[in-house]
Amino acid sequence: MSSTVQTFSHVDYLWDEKKAAALEGDEVGLFLYRSNILGADLRITNYGGGNTSCKTIEKDPLTGEDTEVMWIKGSGGDIGTLTRKGVAALHVNKLHDLKNRYRGIEHEDEMVALQLHTLYDLDSAAPSIDTPLHGLLPFKHIDHLHPDALIAIAAAKDSEAVTKEIWGDTMGWVPWQRPGFDLGLQLEKCLNENPGIRGIVLGSHGLFTWGDTAYECYMNSLQVIETAAQYIEDKMAEGGPVFGGQKIESLGGAARKDQAALLAPVLRGLCSSHARMVGHFTDDERVLQFINSNDLSKLAPLGTSCPDHFLRTKIQPLVLNIAPDADLSDPDKVKEQIEPAFAQYRKEYAEYYETCKHPNSPAMRDPNPVVILYPGVGMFTFSKNKQTARVSAEFYINAINVMRGAEAISEYTALPRQEAFNIEYWLLEEAKLQRMPKEKPLSRRVAIITGAGGGIGKAIADKLAAEGACVVLTDIAEDRLQEADATFGRDVSAYAVCDVTDAESVASAFAKACLAFGGVDIVVHSAGLAISKPIESTTLKDWDILQNVLVKGQFLMSQAGVAVMRKQGIGGDIINIASKNGLVAGPNNIGYGTAKAAQQHMTRLLAAEVAADKIRVNTVNPDGVIVGSKIWEGEWAEGRAKAYGITVEELPAFYAKRNLLNEIIYPDDIANGVFAFVGILDKSTGNTLNVDGGMATAFVR
Repeated sequence: MSSTVQTFSHVDYLWDEKKAAALEGDEVGLFLYRSNILGADLRITNYGGGNTSCKTIEKDPLTGEDTEVMWIKGSGGDIGTLTRKGVAALHVNKLHDLKNRYRGIEHEDEMVALQLHTLYDLDSAAPSIDTPLHGLLPFKHIDHLHPDALIAIAAAKDSEAVTKEIWGDTMGWVPWQRPGFDLGLQLEKCLNENPGIRGIVLGSHGLFTWGDTAYECYMNSLQVIETAAQYIEDKMAEGGPVFGGQKIESLGGAARKDQAALLAPVLRGLCSSHARMVGHFTDDERVLQFINSNDLSKLAPLGTSCPDHFLRTKIQPLVLNIAPDADLSDPDKVKEQIEPAFAQYRKEYAEYYETCKHPNSPAMRDPNPVVILYPGVGMFTFSKNKQTARVSAEFYINAINVMRGAEAISEYTALPRQEAFNIEYWLLEEAKLQRMPKEKPLSRRVAIITGAGGGIGKAIADKLAAEGACVVLTDIAEDRLQEADATFGRDVSAYAVCDVTDAESVASAFAKACLAFGGVDIVVHSAGLAISKPIESTTLKDWDILQNVLVKGQFLMSQAGVAVMRKQGIGGDIINIASKNGLVAGPNNIGYGTAKAAQQHMTRLLAAEVAADKIRVNTVNPDGVIVGSKIWEGEWAEGRAKAYGITVEELPAFYAKRNLLNEIIYPDDIANGVFAFVGILDKSTGNTLNVDGGMATAFVR
């Protein structure tokens, strides 16, 4: 093992000798470490792409004799985050014995089930389709990767000759073939015919490299990728302008995001004609170089080459034919302009399906595009959740890199349509989709929540996220927002500092939601404050701030939310957090109670107005949420205690005892009330749900 840090220009050398030394003697641990650092560099392989393995000698649990075992990333895993739980362990000799059962390529899929009979560890993850590709090669450590540079070579029209030009006799080459047992046999054949090679290039697909140790395998992979990337860089330096040169100019950075925020909800609605989708936007420089180029019209329709890219980006992207600085202020006109392109895309996708389908093919899936390119602005991707949409964007950027490299070498070639279909509608892929866990109730939905920096608002965000929604947290205090946002995982949340009394601030928060997730489905106005004073002590300042935050804030959030939901055309929910005090005439409460009553009636008015848009508007009325609620941190608690002739310390017990159920009401209880409206009661609008333990004086009817 090297004692000095290696230097590469086109990949990251991430091997840490101290970490590796701690794993000395643990080949599986070193294999996992190697996998993780390879997966950390998106130039080497993207999320879920590629596969890695190692072979060790273990004791057969039945005979007690030594047996060779292969440890390999299981189906659906990701090498960048791979752990022992995601690994399949199989008997190598039994994998070779499968050759005796192989009946030919037309029966290849049956080999997947037979792989289960080769398992060494019965707690293994499901073996992937790549298992025989590793198992039939003799090396101790193997990497199967999808580096952009290698796929560019693999996707060039003269790929085999280019491979020979770069590496001479030290690399093998195998033409495109769908992954499976037969491809494993082809790799074995290539190695037998070319002993001593350091790796194999798979046409239109990727790379196999190997080594006797985890480190040797890692270094072999990096060196091969580095050589390929340098070759392409040299070719680019010799050739003409990238992608045929620039055709149009991008808008400025802020203007691009403004356009994207305006357009995203319209695109989301059109992409959701089959099933609701969540969006992602990027104006990465690599994307802009491609979409602004002369060759966009030639290359985009070809689609991608690597199966991993194709499965996540669909047969081809949709390219929008609108000017970068087009007026997008009228969503109806915008929709009228771009809807025909979606209709044409769906028609062509259906034709592709009908032309390529087999008698046993699964039914046609969603015909809408995953990748949408807006020249001069950027790239949108839409999928079932934020992570999948983001990863689709990453894969298409990989595809752009591949096209750029292949065009610099000679000419880019994509997978033939029939081969692409055979991958997309592979029965094994369909079975994998059917094994996916059931989606959560709020999956595919995006919620924006005011007052989400803590208290009831944060509890609502927690609940909606736990039920599958993406959440946009808003509050006036950025430190609280940052703290709250950090409690969510990647691709779940975003935040926007927002003053709900300011229309521009509200508009900015919705724009951020549209950029982050493509739009908004749920608006929850939870921001609030409370002032408890008798009429003679209530100042105009008290009155105004209550009306502004509670009433004006609700109006502005609803107005902006309805505008986005109408752009999408797929309905939505507005939930306003009011109070029992809007229904009950209590002492020393004129400003707060009046504002809460206004919130409640505004809900009813809006429910009647937007029902035709399938937008539901409802109210949740808390009462006595003392523990964990922000409004009890200030003078409100002192005012209520004074009104009832008790001390502040006695308030929790007082409020718990006065409701019919004698229950303490927590922020989580209010969050459950919100979920009831958005996750269960999908035919309820204009309603009020009291979450107060039962206050007879606040009964609505």
